[in-house]
Amino acid sequence: MAAMLKVLSPNGLLGRLQGLPSGGLYIRGDERFPLLRILGSLGRVNGVNPSVAGRACFSSESAGESEAPVEQPSSAIVPTNPRPEDHLSVIALPLLHRPLFPGFYMPIYVKDPKLLQALIENRKRSAPYAGAFLLKEENGTDSKENEKNIYDLKGKELFDRLHEVGTLAQITSIQGEQVVLIGHRRLRITEMVNEEPLTVKVDHLKDLPYDKEDDVIKATSFEVISTLRDVLKTSSLWRDHVQTYTQHIGDFNYSRLADFGAAISGANKFHCQEVLQELDVHKRLQLTLELVKKEMEISKLQESIAKAIEEKISGEQRRFLLNEQLKAIKKELGVETDDKTALSAKFRQRLEANKERCPPHVLQVIEEELTKLQLLEASSSEFNVTRNYLDWLTALPWGNYSDENFDVHRAQKILDEDHYGLSDVKERILEFIAVGKLRGTSQGKIICLSGPPGVGKTSIGKSIARALNRQFYRFSVGGLADVAEIKGHRRTYVGAMPGKMVQCLKSVGTANPLVLIDEIDKLGRGHAGDPASALLELLDPEQNANFLDHYLDVPIDLSKVLFVCTANVVEMIPNPLLDRMEIIALAGYITDEKIHIAREYLEKTTREACGIKPEQVEVTDPALLSLIENYCREAGVRNLQKHIEKIYRKIALKLVRLGLSTKATLDTSAQHESTEIHSEEQVAEKKDEEPSEEGLTKQAPDDSTVEATPTHEALEKVVVDEANLADYVGKPAFHAERIYEQTPVGVVMGLAWTAMGGSTLYIETTHVEQGEGKGGLHLTGQLGDVMKESAQIAHTLARAILLEKDPDSTFFANTKLHLHVPAGSTPKDGPSAGCTMITSMLSLALQKPVKKDLAMTGEVTLTGRILPIGGVKEKTIAARRSGVKTIIFPSANRRDFDELSQNVKEGLNVHFVDTYDQIFDLAFSA
Repeated sequence: MAAMLKVLSPNGLLGRLQGLPSGGLYIRGDERFPLLRILGSLGRVNGVNPSVAGRACFSSESAGESEAPVEQPSSAIVPTNPRPEDHLSVIALPLLHRPLFPGFYMPIYVKDPKLLQALIENRKRSAPYAGAFLLKEENGTDSKENEKNIYDLKGKELFDRLHEVGTLAQITSIQGEQVVLIGHRRLRITEMVNEEPLTVKVDHLKDLPYDKEDDVIKATSFEVISTLRDVLKTSSLWRDHVQTYTQHIGDFNYSRLADFGAAISGANKFHCQEVLQELDVHKRLQLTLELVKKEMEISKLQESIAKAIEEKISGEQRRFLLNEQLKAIKKELGVETDDKTALSAKFRQRLEANKERCPPHVLQVIEEELTKLQLLEASSSEFNVTRNYLDWLTALPWGNYSDENFDVHRAQKILDEDHYGLSDVKERILEFIAVGKLRGTSQGKIICLSGPPGVGKTSIGKSIARALNRQFYRFSVGGLADVAEIKGHRRTYVGAMPGKMVQCLKSVGTANPLVLIDEIDKLGRGHAGDPASALLELLDPEQNANFLDHYLDVPIDLSKVLFVCTANVVEMIPNPLLDRMEIIALAGYITDEKIHIAREYLEKTTREACGIKPEQVEVTDPALLSLIENYCREAGVRNLQKHIEKIYRKIALKLVRLGLSTKATLDTSAQHESTEIHSEEQVAEKKDEEPSEEGLTKQAPDDSTVEATPTHEALEKVVVDEANLADYVGKPAFHAERIYEQTPVGVVMGLAWTAMGGSTLYIETTHVEQGEGKGGLHLTGQLGDVMKESAQIAHTLARAILLEKDPDSTFFANTKLHLHVPAGSTPKDGPSAGCTMITSMLSLALQKPVKKDLAMTGEVTLTGRILPIGGVKEKTIAARRSGVKTIIFPSANRRDFDELSQNVKEGLNVHFVDTYDQIFDLAFSA
């Protein structure tokens, strides 16, 4: 018999036919021919169709067959060495639900670890064979109890429960407890060899000889084939499952046909065991015919039940179906367009541009959602959820990248256009762009710009985006306490929205923007989770290639997005986040830099914003310097910009008022004009707040003819100098930080770092009372715990130093000291005031003032060692602002000072010290 049969009987088929649990029968092979066509070919037997005669053997069993096995690589049996017939003793595997037929797969679960190990060892020894035997049922027990107790059976007890005839099974794979078997040939148990694991001696059974030309056998086989074809035609269950998973099984003969029919039937397991035990091929065919005939009857019964149920469809359902058909007809005729159809068309059209670049998993989700949209009622809430979901999915720029520009010279030009100074910061950004040019991509780094407010962190991010030709998107995470702002909400919630990154991609329209995450050091933490932890997945280059937004629920590739973060205080950023960033510090600007920024950037921008021309206004250099030193001392330039805007607004008001007054003068005499101008100015503003009259004058007309409407060019320019600056911006906000021209005894200038930059800080010490044993220390000035401890250390070390310098002195033992840090309303803390406190106490004890124009900073230990500090640039700028000429830094900060630009270090005499003895010599030397 030389016809081909492609078939697979999966778990679902047998489970639905007989209620069997997981663990079905399988057949290997090819998937090229429809099953009904192959079953039709089963009518051509024994040489009638010679074109299929060269197929691979279905299994290694060839007993009772006269034809020689054909060697083809498509054989369903994996060749092994030694051969199956060489195995005379095998491990016995009990089968609970069905027997295993030759040529079929069956997965089983082995719970016994010893048995599982024995099977693994057999596979390692190139002998992957075992015996599969159906388990007998005990009287009075049901199948559930059998399944529960089968794993408890061992040795002789298990041996007595096994059927004598089983199948030699090849072990094709072992995954965990699951062992996949494929049947080879029939076996009969002769005796037990070993109890654990159960091993038995077996005889290899062969089919009894039969006449292939016997008409009865032929007729029986044809009836089996015919019945199988009828069942597949009538039973949708068989047709759907078997046609879906059909596979090539090799050459067929009468014995194979009988096994095949019994294996794929849903018959009782003991009926299947009868077929397995039967060695007479004719009888086996008859048994199989009975089983498939029963299947035919079941299929007919199923068909009659389906028809009966179909007739019970209600009129409402019929109307629904008819309405849907009516809509389809109207759509075809163009009479009416369905809203859902229009929506689907819109989504498909939106996706069409990026369809080739869109990831396959996203396309699959979109197609599924579009299908679901068509099935939903437009009035249902689920419809709106699906529509919004598709709206977001199709609006994202899947695979749409903007072309990056890695031209370093262009980037240098853009950075210089937008920012003055910051040479070290610009150099670092240019290095970053250069690496991107060599690599072809600028991903993989997260830049964090840290520094005081107003130093240009956000604008630097914009400049980087412009230099790289990337889209720019900014969002602030200051005070953010809800993880859903980053990761999105679940779609099940009312009003659910995607996270910020998905909104960003939709907004910019490219998948590689520059995203500026502002105020990352001010992340909050609330009941809705920890946003800092959620940001890890967003920022980590190793994870964000598959960023999962809760709303979209599909992975998004963010690896091409360039993240730039800003922070005021790096220490406030959580360590796991900080570890993924590259910090670029912006310490602030010195006075010279602020003057350049005001002249080249702020004034120009403000003039244009106020509509004033350059020739109409002049702000002198002394006025600008006074504005910076007396009004805008902070590290940044934002406050300076506000003051310049304030000046230009007042000038704009003056120009407009003067213009209106001049227009009124054109209708009257020149004398009346002068009076009206003066009167109107008096009414509008207080006399003491009016800009100086010297800075605002009129230009005489060149001829007797004057235009009806005077222009701003008719006015002389307004001059803002140091004398009239207060008229525009009010009284100075700051006085000189130097309270003392020459610091008195017990007073020393220290250097401090604040979030707004650097500042000078005086430390004052005086004695409260003196007397035998009254030594002590009182602290004021809103000092933090660290500074209080520094004061105690300073007091102890000062006593030791004084004792060394003057052994007879009892100053600290008999004097109660009061140490104060001015500006008591401002909290102060930090480990950098120790050496300043010691110097202040020793100055009081020795009654010697410290050297003029001296400032110092550094923490001291009890042994007199000077420890390094932070904020070197900020403290250096503060010292320059206060006119300090000599600065004392710890030796460990020499590297930080050397990295400062030359204009910051210019004119300063800096000393680097390791021990306090060096400070003593510098502070109190003549």
